[in-house]
Amino acid sequence: MISADRASLPQAGISALEPLPNIDLTALIDIIFIVLVFLLLTANSRLMSLPVEVPQSPSSAITAVEPKESISINILAHSPHWALNGETYSDLRAFSSAFEERLKRHPQASIVIAADKAAPVEPLMQLLALLQGNAISQTQILMEH
Repeated sequence: MISADRASLPQAGISALEPLPNIDLTALIDIIFIVLVFLLLTANSRLMSLPVEVPQSPSSAITAVEPKESISINILAHSPHWALNGETYSDLRAFSSAFEERLKRHPQASIVIAADKAAPVEPLMQLLALLQGNAISQTQILMEH
């Protein structure tokens, strides 16, 4: 509701005893809002799109991915428990020296651990301690469900 300040009334030529004119704009604002919503919902606006050209490459331009070398460690259920790329080792000391020698020859190789689900936990823990002792923090562990 709009009302005037009573102090400015004598300057406007209205006496203080006359009732002030009131203008209620609530109904007008409601109607304008409804018309605006109606126009927005019914307007036919064209969807704007940009043409995108996807580059095409000949199949000869596709290069083959070179396989990264990996060191495969197997933990077996029966003794000997350790195998390196399929070659078994009788004890942990022989396995450790063979692993460290292979790691020196291929320092960028990824390490993959595959353990038999019937294998005891102790060989796995010894292997993890060996990896930690060689500052290897990233390995892949193969699991079968």
